[in-house]
Amino acid sequence: MKLGLSQLIDPRLIPLADSTREFYEKRGVGRGPSDWSELKSVRDAAKPPTPSSPPAVVEVVGHGDHTVPVRIHLPTSTAAKGVFLDIHGGGFYLGSAAGSDVRNRELADTLGIVVVSVDYRLAPDYPWPAAPDDCETAALWLAEHAAGRFGIRRLAIGGFSAGATLAMTTLVRLRDRGIAAFSAAALQFGTYDLSGQTPSGRLIADEYFIEAYAGLAPDRTHPDISPIYADPANLPPVLIMVGQEDILLRDNVAMAAQLSAAGVDVDLRVYPAAPHGFTGHATPMAGAALDDLHTWLDRQLGR
Repeated sequence: MKLGLSQLIDPRLIPLADSTREFYEKRGVGRGPSDWSELKSVRDAAKPPTPSSPPAVVEVVGHGDHTVPVRIHLPTSTAAKGVFLDIHGGGFYLGSAAGSDVRNRELADTLGIVVVSVDYRLAPDYPWPAAPDDCETAALWLAEHAAGRFGIRRLAIGGFSAGATLAMTTLVRLRDRGIAAFSAAALQFGTYDLSGQTPSGRLIADEYFIEAYAGLAPDRTHPDISPIYADPANLPPVLIMVGQEDILLRDNVAMAAQLSAAGVDVDLRVYPAAPHGFTGHATPMAGAALDDLHTWLDRQLGR
């Protein structure tokens, strides 16, 4: 079997590469805040998220003695066939569930599913393990209540960047509890090593978001912080999407290899000329990737 980057790129995407490169040449390469002062400035300058129509239902859910806010989008024109737990991105220190309302409303109506987005606590105000604790709480609530609340037992989970990291961490936590409620995971360019030891991890080792999130954790190779070091056995089918120009490409490929070697059904898709976060930008490549995401989720939740 041949295994090279060319085999991981769908030929239908090649014609979209030139326009994607042109978009990013004009846009330039962004970077995240480099310290607490910059982070506070970015937060203070952030515009209110665009609301969806109809708006999300906002409530606080819990499991045991832990609670977390969530935003719920129900499909407007059909009975729901599944539930997707969305975990937003933002480097663990930016973003909100409300910032994904428009995208999650579209996902709910396009696929005919319930989308639940979790408003986990942000670093550095609340460093690890606050965010994974919150995401686990939302997942456990769904595992226990989705059938009664939505009449559905088919659950999937996913996220974007830091959200993909937290989705993987949540799956591993549930697996370790003996809970197999989620039947699929859709992960977009996750950060799977925060210890600075893997090829991609070394490239981002001095980024402030890692210090903000990992806090005073004595070992950043702990699987709950860096899921590349977790045992991925007995996880549900996983879709991994990553751009060819993403600084985290190699760790996403490594994560896919870890999953495959553990016997997990993994679908790895690489998008040419695309950098980190590309599915959040208005390019034909992003449109193709989101179509792939929707098709894959529809197949998993429609079984």
